[in-house]
Amino acid sequence: MSNIERRVSEKHMDWKNQVILITGGTGSFGKKFTEIMLKEKQPKKIIIFSRDELKQHEMQVAGFNQSNLRYFIGDIRDRERLTRAMHGVDIVVHAAALKQVPACEYNPMEAVKTNIIGTSNVLEAALDAGVKKVLALSTDKAVSPANLYGGTKLVAEKLVIQSNNYAAGSSTRYACVRYGNVVGSRGSVVPLFLKQRASGKITITDDRMTRFWLSLEQGVHFVIHCIEEMQGGEVFVPKIPSTKVIDLARAIAPEAQIDIIGIRPGEKLHEDLLSDDEARNAVERETMFIIKPPETLWKRDMQYEGKPLPEGFSYTSDTNTEWLDIEGIKKYITPFEDLYKAGKLEG
Repeated sequence: MSNIERRVSEKHMDWKNQVILITGGTGSFGKKFTEIMLKEKQPKKIIIFSRDELKQHEMQVAGFNQSNLRYFIGDIRDRERLTRAMHGVDIVVHAAALKQVPACEYNPMEAVKTNIIGTSNVLEAALDAGVKKVLALSTDKAVSPANLYGGTKLVAEKLVIQSNNYAAGSSTRYACVRYGNVVGSRGSVVPLFLKQRASGKITITDDRMTRFWLSLEQGVHFVIHCIEEMQGGEVFVPKIPSTKVIDLARAIAPEAQIDIIGIRPGEKLHEDLLSDDEARNAVERETMFIIKPPETLWKRDMQYEGKPLPEGFSYTSDTNTEWLDIEGIKKYITPFEDLYKAGKLEG
């Protein structure tokens, strides 16, 4: 952590008096966020907002049954339910989304209803309920999107940032976190490769493919840090390593045959976390980039410590300066090996 970031975190946000609501709270991120918050921050209350009663029940019987946890069944497509759930809430972490690329391609309006209209509902409900901070999770696929999922997340990002204009006369502020693939999350390639390993054959779409990678724990801690320092309107981008997908396959199944099946529609060879156009309005810190809001109608004296980026700079998975080799990848996937052997890995 840089000196700048340390000074911010040392302001000591009073987490023990915060009421937090997380949309998509029963997902991979939501469960890890809840686990870490209970262990490290002990907030006054965490509200798990999701639409699946079975997943909420499974989460409770798995040990998430502390007295400061609440479970709300609801869909982010339902603004009235969101408004009810956000009553008395201080912080919203918006993690709910349809994120499977093929599913979004086949069901485009469902992706629009959840990722765009649902996000709009979250933002509007937070403003109506007087929520202080809303941090939304985004993805590298929102940068120069090549598929519908990325397109919906790009629109969602714009909605989040520009909603600060509507909230200018209130205390509500909105920001985004944008990061790459989360190792072992639902829909991740890691569970797929572990399952394929048993057959002795792993399929990848292109042996040139690269991706940004981070663990769930890294993602959660980054989100917590960004909540502490957000002023409103930022897109926070962590500095994280890249890996070659073929190296990931070799790390998981070194003896398996690797079949190249061809790149799928909507799939990129490499991912972008920061475009050269965005970089002109961004600053760099030791562990992150911050894309500044294009205009601050809600607050005109916002200052972002950090160094400007050189002309033409972009942050892409193939030109990254930090890489995971096969041994580095193994450190990330070891926990999922154990879950897979125990039959507890979510695909």
